Amino acid sequence: MTDSWPLTLINWYRANARDLPWRNPPGAALPDDPDWPYRVWLSEVMLQQTTTVAAAPYFRHFTTRWPTVGALAAAADEEVMQAWAGLGYYARARNLLACARAVVERHGRRFPADEAALRDLPGVGDYTAAAVAAFGFGRDAVVIDGNIERVVTRLLAIATPLPAARPAIRAALAPVVPQGQAGDFAQAMMDLARRICTPRGPSCLICPLSADCAANRAGTAEIFPVKVAKKARPTRTGTAWWIEADGHVLTIVRPAKGLLGGMRALPSCGWRGSGEPPMAGDWRRLGSVAHGFTHFELHLSVDALRLARRPALDLPGALWLPLAEIEAAGLPTLFAKAARLGLAAAGEAGEKAA
Repeated sequence: MTDSWPLTLINWYRANARDLPWRNPPGAALPDDPDWPYRVWLSEVMLQQTTTVAAAPYFRHFTTRWPTVGALAAAADEEVMQAWAGLGYYARARNLLACARAVVERHGRRFPADEAALRDLPGVGDYTAAAVAAFGFGRDAVVIDGNIERVVTRLLAIATPLPAARPAIRAALAPVVPQGQAGDFAQAMMDLARRICTPRGPSCLICPLSADCAANRAGTAEIFPVKVAKKARPTRTGTAWWIEADGHVLTIVRPAKGLLGGMRALPSCGWRGSGEPPMAGDWRRLGSVAHGFTHFELHLSVDALRLARRPALDLPGALWLPLAEIEAAGLPTLFAKAARLGLAAAGEAGEKAA
């Protein structure tokens, strides 16, 4: 491998960089905007476990509605959770608010540029701290995400399985980060990974780094990075309750801690069995929905109850929403799936009544 591969890669990036709403153009000076690091941080949180295509509309909505970290910090929890609905991994949304408020309280409404100070913020790990330092402040940080791990393990044919290979990846990158160009360097590797150095079927023939790549020379690119086999996710079961009355459906706010914490949802059990419904009545099974979380697969039965009038219920955040508004209520994906079953049943009942 030659010492010039980082500059070769940056030159390729300047000709081929993707245009993304949170990205500074390659080679350009950072924007003269004190809230630019906020936008970088927001995008990085959204892009965790989410594609750029899925994150882009959320990023535009958030930066329009809450254009500064101070505005986000002052927002109501439920409003932010509702705006986040559909992006998944809802702990990120809770950390988003906690981090914004910490920046306001500890740093006078401005993100710190120092990686150690960034890592001290809620929800900010090594990768996000380095990304904000490099992309938001132009610091010479070593930025490593899953895409970069793939590129480097192929370049060097690092056979140690992840995550144990991460120290070797960092040790390989730290001395070659071009001074003053850490942001372009990291984003160049990310673009290369997404366009050419893909997980399957990498386009080695058109890769600007093919001559420097040990895995390409050996014809073994697809075996890198080596990963420890994943364990099968367990399956859990539960029940959601669709309670309909007078053209409205009952929603609640889930407990702040735990999966989907702080989100508006349908009432449900604890996802470890059927559970007891919130009231007695002539319940009817509508069907079931499935959803995959990080550590388990959930199969949720949906039971429905139709009432003549809306009762007062002592449930957290109880709110009767009009049926016409439920799809726009920002329910998390799991409960949006359940609500579709309820809406279909409500439509059938309306047709029979007519």
